[in-house]
Amino acid sequence: MANNKSRKVFINLAVRDLKRSMDFFGGLGFEFNPQFTDDKAACMIINEDAYAMLLTEPFFKGFTKREICNTSTHSEGLFALSCDSRTEVDEMVKKAVASGGKHAMDPMDHGF
Repeated sequence: MANNKSRKVFINLAVRDLKRSMDFFGGLGFEFNPQFTDDKAACMIINEDAYAMLLTEPFFKGFTKREICNTSTHSEGLFALSCDSRTEVDEMVKKAVASGGKHAMDPMDHGF
């Protein structure tokens, strides 16, 4: 890719309950593009070049021959979003836990 052209990224994630997932991420302040949202999938806007596609498990299975990861016992991936301050990080974690999320680990400060 010698061309440094900006690209959009669409991260596809399997979800068991689409409405609950949308409510969770909506509670964190994310919005959804209604043009790409229906009863099988929701397009969560991260920024103008990054999106997370939340796909119901049956719909997700239509794109792969592999099994879907059981995230109650296995890690599917590690995803990170930038924040402007440690305070913003703490507030986002607080909202996530209040919306049903769980702490994965104790907070760590990597110094950046």
